[in-house]
Amino acid sequence: MGGEVLPFTTQLDPAIPAFQYGTADDEYLTRLRDLYGLEDVVAGRQTDYDKVRALCVWVHNRWEHDGHSQARNLDPISILKEAALGKQFQCIEYSTVLTGALSSIGIPARTVYLKTADVETRRSGASHVVTEAWLRDQQKWVLVDAQWDIIPTLRNTPLSAVELQKVLATNEPDLQFATSTGAKGNYYFKWLKPYLYYFDTRLDQRFGVNAAPSSLMLVPEGAPKPRIFQRTAKITRMRYTNSVSTFYSAPDVVLLSLDPTSQR
Repeated sequence: MGGEVLPFTTQLDPAIPAFQYGTADDEYLTRLRDLYGLEDVVAGRQTDYDKVRALCVWVHNRWEHDGHSQARNLDPISILKEAALGKQFQCIEYSTVLTGALSSIGIPARTVYLKTADVETRRSGASHVVTEAWLRDQQKWVLVDAQWDIIPTLRNTPLSAVELQKVLATNEPDLQFATSTGAKGNYYFKWLKPYLYYFDTRLDQRFGVNAAPSSLMLVPEGAPKPRIFQRTAKITRMRYTNSVSTFYSAPDVVLLSLDPTSQR
């Protein structure tokens, strides 16, 4: 596929945002886990990766993809209730449910918005939404796409979204993926590649709480900071960084609050 490896810095920002993740004892996540028997879904799986795989397959099979249909409420239980009535949804609903499901069994997870380089000027199709899960036993983030039921790997190591961008740009021959479907890797990676330019995620990934919708976007060095989505929608409450170390901070680390003027 080839292309340019995006330039990011590995140096932590002087002040970095305080990410918040759902935990298994959260009231909302406890209800989600119990309602849908999620402990049974991961029963017998020994590694974090195997648990992530099991839940990715489970979420993928809850409904058929429809890129034009939205859930009335964007939380896992509401989405699953609508899906049980026959509704079909798009990528953000898959990611939202998987993020909640993983969090409910104690695996830190977050919804990540992937955006194209021309996100400000493209009329449509400028974003795809996935989940990233933190594998404690491997101490790394991994991209999980429940819409496609795909987890990319390189020599048996699961990849984050930014790692996948580099692998695609350098044409690594050992790129593979895990799936329970008949998805074709060449097609999927070619389709996904344009979305791997800007990466953003909410700072607060908890469900069932009132939280300010602040987000952090990882921007390649030298690239503009997007302020508009698809020509018309303003991007608000967004903080920006060029640091992969900041964006991929381990969820178990206590982080400092970001000075709101430092990344403007």
